[in-house]
Amino acid sequence: MSIEQDALLAHLPADAPELALAGQPDTTPNVIDGMAYAKLYGEPLFKLPSDLYIPPDALEVFLEAFQGPLDLLLYLIRKQNFNILDIPMAQVTRQYLDYVDQIRVRNLELAAEYLLMAAMLIEIKSRMLLPVKKADTGEEAEDPRAELVRRLLEYEQMKLAAQQIDTLPQLGRDYVRAQIHIEQSVVTRWPDVNMSELQAVWADILKRAKLTAHHTISREELSVREHMTGILRRLQSARFVEFADLFDPSRGVPVVVVNFIALLELAKETLIEITQAEAFAPIYVRLAYSPS
Repeated sequence: MSIEQDALLAHLPADAPELALAGQPDTTPNVIDGMAYAKLYGEPLFKLPSDLYIPPDALEVFLEAFQGPLDLLLYLIRKQNFNILDIPMAQVTRQYLDYVDQIRVRNLELAAEYLLMAAMLIEIKSRMLLPVKKADTGEEAEDPRAELVRRLLEYEQMKLAAQQIDTLPQLGRDYVRAQIHIEQSVVTRWPDVNMSELQAVWADILKRAKLTAHHTISREELSVREHMTGILRRLQSARFVEFADLFDPSRGVPVVVVNFIALLELAKETLIEITQAEAFAPIYVRLAYSPS
């Protein structure tokens, strides 16, 4: 029996689990003469298939995952507390090649990128073994490890920044945005006019009308309907008219009274609205709104 078959048998319980189709009645016994391993689509399985195959990579476990050659190189340096500005190239290169040899056996395509970095490490080590030559300007030649150190430091900075960004709360991972739809209509609500305030304003109008009254006895026929028409005509030319402006005290008390009755009739027939912005504020009159 192959190793793959042993691995499968190790995962089968002693009582041979059922693999019957869901929703179908199951009348076949779990074990017949102690030889059935399991059930497959409702049928007993008395022996393992001869062509059973488990890929070698199916049970692989990666304890260390690197995101590229620089990540592996930085891991080797930091794990052994090497000074990144003074890297021991021989030791690091040896450890790097050991890892590359392991992944090259399993995945040649993945090892290709790591082999390129390995060649770079070997080149740097060979340059360090050569005698140091001064440049034409008289200055000392640059350390062969300088470019590699610069790339490692930049990569480490970006990696730390990515880890810090990853700790920030993310939508969909750490929290969910709540979406609530509230239907509401904005309607201007005017305060209700208090009867006592309306009486006070009316009393003030009467008082002023008496002060300007003429002591002439005369008989005059006044039409409430006519005053109603006049008030409507007055309100058509203005959106809001102050309550007191609808009266002319100079015409005397009878005219003011009839005009007030006409105003009340219009309000009763919902042809006008009497509004007030706030308490103790002036009272205004306007045409009633009628939706088209």
